[in-house]
Amino acid sequence: MSALLKTLKHSMVALAIGCGTTLGLTASGAALADARPVVFVGNNWDGTVNVFDSSTYEKVGLINAVPDKRARMTEILLNPIKLTAFQAVRNLIGEGNDQLVDDMYSSNDGRLLIASRPSFADVVAIDIATGKVVWRFVVDGYRSDHMALSPDGTKVAVSASTGNVVHVLDVNTGKQVGKFKSGNSPHENVYSKDGSKIYHASIGYVFTPLDPQFFDWTKGERVVQVVDTSNYQVIKKFNMADKLKAAGLKGLSPAVRPMAHTPDEQFFYFQLSFLHGFVEYDMVNDKVTRLAKLPNLVPDLPLEQYVNDSAHHGIAMNSAGTKLCVAGTMDDYVAVVDRATFGYQLLQGLGQKPYWVTSNKAGDRCFVSWSGSDQMSVIDYASGSEVARVDVGRHPQRIREGYAPGNWMN
Repeated sequence: MSALLKTLKHSMVALAIGCGTTLGLTASGAALADARPVVFVGNNWDGTVNVFDSSTYEKVGLINAVPDKRARMTEILLNPIKLTAFQAVRNLIGEGNDQLVDDMYSSNDGRLLIASRPSFADVVAIDIATGKVVWRFVVDGYRSDHMALSPDGTKVAVSASTGNVVHVLDVNTGKQVGKFKSGNSPHENVYSKDGSKIYHASIGYVFTPLDPQFFDWTKGERVVQVVDTSNYQVIKKFNMADKLKAAGLKGLSPAVRPMAHTPDEQFFYFQLSFLHGFVEYDMVNDKVTRLAKLPNLVPDLPLEQYVNDSAHHGIAMNSAGTKLCVAGTMDDYVAVVDRATFGYQLLQGLGQKPYWVTSNKAGDRCFVSWSGSDQMSVIDYASGSEVARVDVGRHPQRIREGYAPGNWMN
């Protein structure tokens, strides 16, 4: 009887999410009363996801993101083309390691964890309570990458790195509900606050050794796109190279990495390949307005040793739109930057190779993953200080706030 009631409850929750009403769900997709707010940290090389309480940062549990690893490896080993692609991901992008969990989000009812798994070229939904795969979607090409969750929590957009497309999936069923083309190596996806648009960027061939500026033409097509989510048509598309040139900025890569935007979505802050800093872009007037330069602490490091062309990889903004939190990946620092003046406060000695930054839902703190020292820091925007640090698994990358079942601990 309890199993029947649980199944019925999950079915009713899925219906409520689709309708955006009743059963404790608000129109904006708020969590059910019995779901527990948590922080997920994806450990890319381990294939695990650490789960922490969102207020105390105490460890709640650990999720295996590859419970079907044996089945996936069997498929790969029996297919020469998939095996070649698998090895290419390991050696060209994964620094000699398999990439087993890149990005992840939970469903708003706290039942499912949705994870992209680059080495397996797929996206899966894992039942948090049981640890079992509920659905699996295989992306175009041979590698999955960054994702974005729609504001109402019903859809997830995932970049297919070698497929040059972005798939939009139903969170509860894994069915594709939309798709749009991109440039080479589609990467970052960010939903607008109202869910009507997806801001997307492709980064080109970051795994090649042809990194000096005069070889930039070999990096492929790199574009920024704004996509209408009612029909998944591209409503704006541009090459950042043209915008940088118009602003009088030379010698910069046009490959847009992580991005953050102001609350009104007029000003965007883009990180670029090889840049120790970021650019400010006016999305309304379509122009680069400022360049923020942050300290380069490794001036003698060859560009070929920048991890996947990233000088800095990770940027977020507080809820007031007044400060930015920046991961100085190759510099081993975090910078808290004043948006008005671009004055900054450096936090050094906390960890190695910060690889991602996410603001919490309150917008008063940012989470930083230290991929080189396997920890996560919590930084207070107001004071610019670290308020917590926790140990995680091997090579943490994406950090997302979400929900787990209220009584779940593992």
